Amino acid sequence: MGMMSEFKEFTLKGNVMDLAVGVIIGGAFGKIVDSLVGDVIMPIVSKIFGGLDFSNYFIALAGQTATTLVEAKKAGAVLAYGNFITIALNFVILAFIIFTMVKAMNRMRREEPAAPPAPPAPPAEDIVLLREIRDALGKR
Repeated sequence: MGMMSEFKEFTLKGNVMDLAVGVIIGGAFGKIVDSLVGDVIMPIVSKIFGGLDFSNYFIALAGQTATTLVEAKKAGAVLAYGNFITIALNFVILAFIIFTMVKAMNRMRREEPAAPPAPPAPPAEDIVLLREIRDALGKR
């Protein structure tokens, strides 16, 4: 079998296609979660904590004085921990959603309990006795 035919067989298997679809949907879903955190959750958290803007939380490592993260990055090295908080929150939300989805899928995939085993066959002497009774009733 040639390398191209092996590659074609590999790529057309169900697992590879499922993975490709999962990566594409995951990327799109990641953008939705980014928007949820950046556009919905973080403004609410900011409002609760007195108008804090996490995107502008930084420590200037080069001694520069700037009021925004963009200005500070232009002036030198910056530790942007506010951005890290936002991304970490994205991760926690995304991980929780994936956890609940996997949990639901596992619940649906659970196998039904095995059927109870058939009752054991009666002992051989019981079978002999039953045949004797059958034969005795059949001769009448």
